[in-house]
Amino acid sequence: MSIPAFDSTTYSIYTQSPNPSWTYGQRVDTTPAGKDWIAGESAGWKVYNTSETDKIELYKLLLSGIVPCPIACVSTISEDGVENLAPFSWFNTVTNYPPVISFAINYNPAAGRFKDTVTNVKNGQGFTVNIISEAFVENANATAINAPPGFDEWTLSGLTKEKCVQVKASRIKESAFSMECELYQSIDITHPVTGEHTGTLILAHVKYIHARKDVLTEKGVIDLAKFKPVACLGDISYARVGDAYRIARPSWAQEEAKIQEALMTRASL
Repeated sequence: MSIPAFDSTTYSIYTQSPNPSWTYGQRVDTTPAGKDWIAGESAGWKVYNTSETDKIELYKLLLSGIVPCPIACVSTISEDGVENLAPFSWFNTVTNYPPVISFAINYNPAAGRFKDTVTNVKNGQGFTVNIISEAFVENANATAINAPPGFDEWTLSGLTKEKCVQVKASRIKESAFSMECELYQSIDITHPVTGEHTGTLILAHVKYIHARKDVLTEKGVIDLAKFKPVACLGDISYARVGDAYRIARPSWAQEEAKIQEALMTRASL
């Protein structure tokens, strides 16, 4: 199948939200787009019993349904000094104080083992978590290869090792946002019925953050258009971050009067 080339001239921009005139209590089907969305319910629902669904099908369903997923490359080092690099899409922020992030390492049935990352993050030498941007997504994807134990994926990635402030593992120089981490907690995930060890959840304490100055705004936050982070969409699908929009979080103190008025109006209809 022929698909068009990647459009490198397109960049993320900020737009209005999908329904900027929305008011409290307004139903989804009151807009044309909302009506179309609700109309899709006529096709019905498929319900999956997770205890009866094939594990591979369940993996694909979760990976494609919980999207977009941030992805990152985790760099670790073994006790023997062999470095390892692997991408993870089961990854996100947990808390900001203390700064803790998480990523999950699933058992690979095809390989018959866990990634070297599981062992390496527990050896006390620290590790790095590096956000992936468009310019090196193919490089990062290469590190997902099912290499034999002890293989250094850096050698085939074309990415550059950069020394860290504290941890022994290298960070990816090309990553505009890298985190030096120490293990906060490791939680083995076991199947509640079979007792099978199916995955390991890593909680990582972020000790240092390396943010490239050219992607920082004057307010000290990351500029999305310059950062160009990559999202995972399931199977082998990835995505750029498209047009973004901002929606203010409501404050009860500021919005109470509007809320009461809207509820009274709708109650009288």
